[in-house]
Amino acid sequence: MDYNIIKEKMNKSIDNLREKFSEVRAGRANPAILNKVKIDYYGTPTPINQVAGVSVPEARMIVIQPWDISVLKEIEKAILASDIGINPNNDGKVIRLTFPELTEERRKELVKDIKKMAEECKVAVRNSRRDGIDLAKKSQKDGEMTEDELKQAENKIQEMTDKSIEEIDKILENKESEILSI
Repeated sequence: MDYNIIKEKMNKSIDNLREKFSEVRAGRANPAILNKVKIDYYGTPTPINQVAGVSVPEARMIVIQPWDISVLKEIEKAILASDIGINPNNDGKVIRLTFPELTEERRKELVKDIKKMAEECKVAVRNSRRDGIDLAKKSQKDGEMTEDELKQAENKIQEMTDKSIEEIDKILENKESEILSI
């Protein structure tokens, strides 16, 4: 029984959750929210960080300095068209994104959203567990493993699942405290 495939699926779910969490705006400037924003750079959709320097000079500000000034307007348009909810401030050389303070209501809303994302990730991990156990049962049915080996496989898969869920809970707890403590 190859447990690596099951573990890999669980890890992919957790990595996906981390990526989603990095895009959640927690009042603090985080360049990761620009990851999905692409501009049309000579006919090719290109991420902003590949055509400009992205820096965080202050806790609530991102500065985007394009290497080619001609793409400044494109970057501004792409940010306006994206759903990050921040208006870019273009001074002709750089674009500044200033993040407003989060209200208590908005923080609670964000916490609800991240809890939902974490729950979806847990469901994905449990689906990986189910698939792994189904595979083990099929192997046992085909005579490739004994009843005892099936029990061991189920226990090992459950152990991997428990560790993954524990990791998801830690990631959620960290993000929740980040959102509520700002």
